Amino acid sequence: MKLRSQALVALLGLSVAACATRPLPPVVETPSPPVVVTPSPAPVPVPPPGPRRAIEAATFVTAPRTISQEQAERGLAAFRISCPVLVRRKDASGLTVGADWQALCTEASTIAPAAARNFFEQRFEWVQVHDGKAFATGYYEPELAGARVQQPGAMVPIYRVPPDLVRCTRADGQTGRGRVDETGACVLYHDRAAIEDGVLANKGLELAWAADPIELFFLQIQGSGRLRLPDGGEMRLGYADQNGREYKAIGRIMRERGILQPGGTSMQDIVAWLRANPEEGRAIMRENLSYIFFRELTGPGPLGAMNVPVTGRGSVAADPLFVPLGAPVFLMVDRPEANGLWVAQDTGGAIKGSNRFDTFWGHGVEATRIAGGMAAKGSALLLLPKGSLAAARARETATQAQQQVPVGASPQP
Repeated sequence: MKLRSQALVALLGLSVAACATRPLPPVVETPSPPVVVTPSPAPVPVPPPGPRRAIEAATFVTAPRTISQEQAERGLAAFRISCPVLVRRKDASGLTVGADWQALCTEASTIAPAAARNFFEQRFEWVQVHDGKAFATGYYEPELAGARVQQPGAMVPIYRVPPDLVRCTRADGQTGRGRVDETGACVLYHDRAAIEDGVLANKGLELAWAADPIELFFLQIQGSGRLRLPDGGEMRLGYADQNGREYKAIGRIMRERGILQPGGTSMQDIVAWLRANPEEGRAIMRENLSYIFFRELTGPGPLGAMNVPVTGRGSVAADPLFVPLGAPVFLMVDRPEANGLWVAQDTGGAIKGSNRFDTFWGHGVEATRIAGGMAAKGSALLLLPKGSLAAARARETATQAQQQVPVGASPQP
């Protein structure tokens, strides 16, 4: 700055000396460049928000489809299991109330399996929600080696629910799973990396031990499984709770980073890469902050979100805001294994939206193969009690009208 000031003074001094010896040249005005007005870009239209639940979507009745006898009998068994919960459960989708299902559940409990096909094709109204465009993935009940106590070959802990995992309200006003820290503040619960690094170790929370951290990772994604014990027995493990942290699908992460080629993101492809690249794989798995805690299942299982056993090739996970849990679902997709009748008995962290489904295939090699490569596109229909959709629309209209009445206003006669 100092050098620039001295140069400016010198330049001004020369100019003053020149002014004393000869007249100044005439000033020539340079025309100003024309002002160019750039029009503002047109505002980008913001699409209206999508429906928050099924009753707010474009939903209509359509014609029944043909069901195979095998699918109908499997669907009847799953529907019967759901009925005790279905008739009591509050339907978050707004499409039904528990009483709508009572007659169908009573009938289902008495009909013979041979009549199952006619039951589903004739006794329900078939409903399309929103555009009906379905996307279906698959899940299964994995089997992995392990033991009830830590020993060589079983060194990775499988945790039960820790007592400090609670629901609380954080400083940002959000309520959810978390823990209360030493200062009495509600904070996020430990993420996957912290738990794998031992923050819960030696607290008596080890339910069992797994032999392979990658297999345990996929057990957590599936939510339930079977632990093969050294004596040849097995231990059934079921979902108990989750740490409240964000779930990230590592297949999507790997695809976006070009680790896996398009079309090569089946579960089998992912596992192969994780095994071939253990350090990078461990880091990617830790990007999924979500961590699942388990309990031992001693009765029928695995259990879905309705707390009833799910059926291989018969149960499907769905978003309860768009599908009444316990309702039959009919899929028509480009993977023939997934076509046909299912019963919505489960939910999933990634299963969100009006026509997003996750088909359950049971356990074993074949179930693992099908579920691991399932990514089917097509359409979906719900099966609801006859007349329930019209009743739901009437309830929604009445609710909206009631909400528009000003506080304190008297209803008009």
